[in-house]
Amino acid sequence: MAPRREIHVTPHGDGKWQAKQGGATRASVVGDTKAAVMKEARDIARNQHEELVEHGKDGRIQNPNSYGPDPCPPKDKRP
Repeated sequence: MAPRREIHVTPHGDGKWQAKQGGATRASVVGDTKAAVMKEARDIARNQHEELVEHGKDGRIQNPNSYGPDPCPPKDKRP
């Protein structure tokens, strides 16, 4: 099974927000507001079929979204 590819949106050290891909040393996106960084990170996650992991100011995960193939799809097939 291939490792899960992720983009994490976290606070940056200087009061800004950053989006960083898993295992990267540099941020892909840095911005003044979390909303602006989330918008750009969401576009990247959709294009690259990755997991988008949103963090709060305290570092806790808030709302992860998967834009790639789901390794655990739901059992029901309702439309």
